[in-house]
Amino acid sequence: MTSSELDRTPRTLLVSESSSFLDPKNRISAQVQQLHFNHQVSVLLPECSSAPSHLDSVLNNFSSFYLIKKLPVYELLDRHFLETAVYHGAVFGLSYRTRIDEDNCVALMPNVVSVDLTDSSMAPGRRSYLRLLTSLKSRLQLQTDFLLSHHPGGGASIQPLLSRCDWSQHRPEVNCRVLTNLPCPAPLSCDPHSFLEWLGAVDAGISCENSSSSFLSSFVCPEPNTMHRHALSVSVSGLLLPHDIHRLLQELRRYVEQPRLASWVSMTVRGFADSPVSCSNHEHGFLRGGENFYTLMMFHDHTYQLHLAMGAHDVCPP
Repeated sequence: MTSSELDRTPRTLLVSESSSFLDPKNRISAQVQQLHFNHQVSVLLPECSSAPSHLDSVLNNFSSFYLIKKLPVYELLDRHFLETAVYHGAVFGLSYRTRIDEDNCVALMPNVVSVDLTDSSMAPGRRSYLRLLTSLKSRLQLQTDFLLSHHPGGGASIQPLLSRCDWSQHRPEVNCRVLTNLPCPAPLSCDPHSFLEWLGAVDAGISCENSSSSFLSSFVCPEPNTMHRHALSVSVSGLLLPHDIHRLLQELRRYVEQPRLASWVSMTVRGFADSPVSCSNHEHGFLRGGENFYTLMMFHDHTYQLHLAMGAHDVCPP
């Protein structure tokens, strides 16, 4: 590969659409379910200094998850684990701190991509099951730190698996920031790239003032913009289940539909950069960025804007 090829910026995919939650054909619920491995959700509430109790409750009650140290991958084929967890409900598991472009990465999804554990040929004792189990035990011997969560049932359904491993339970981390004198672009007048760049700067705590004394950033808020006296920025990080993301979305809808000074709220959901899959079951690669997120702008009149970003090698969603 030549130096010019290395310096060339790879393409990224950004799909944007506008619709209404009242449209029975809107794709929001499907989008939430299709991003299986959520690492962080960020919410921005203009003209708000503290979240109302009902919204705060949702933000602080995301499902807990488990970190299993040096999990032998063949343990995921344990008969009891299959019968109590995989066959009932939705299991989400992802190898931890593995790099998708360099290491062996493992993901366990409600509908498994490469090996469908719910297929009849993979029932414990059947030929395909025994062949895979033998390969993982005797030949590949894959072992990885593993994040795991299950809905519904939580820890009870996966306790037999945990009892054979070195594990720790974790709750998603919640961070809140009250922002003052925040310039906000008009969402309906700003192009999606510029708006997402501004939203990312706000989330990262980067000033949009372009001060002459600042050596960090020359970024300025797109115009036209409005100055908000205060705004609330909240992020939740961990292994976040689509079920909990959907509950948060519904609560944000109820929030923005009430008469308030601000007419919109935003929710950005970021997938794990090194997840083997991104949107739906599409293969995901990191390359230089691992883009794997969507931003949802919700307005008081039930309309929304959805911006879905994928990496250079990801399949463009429909």
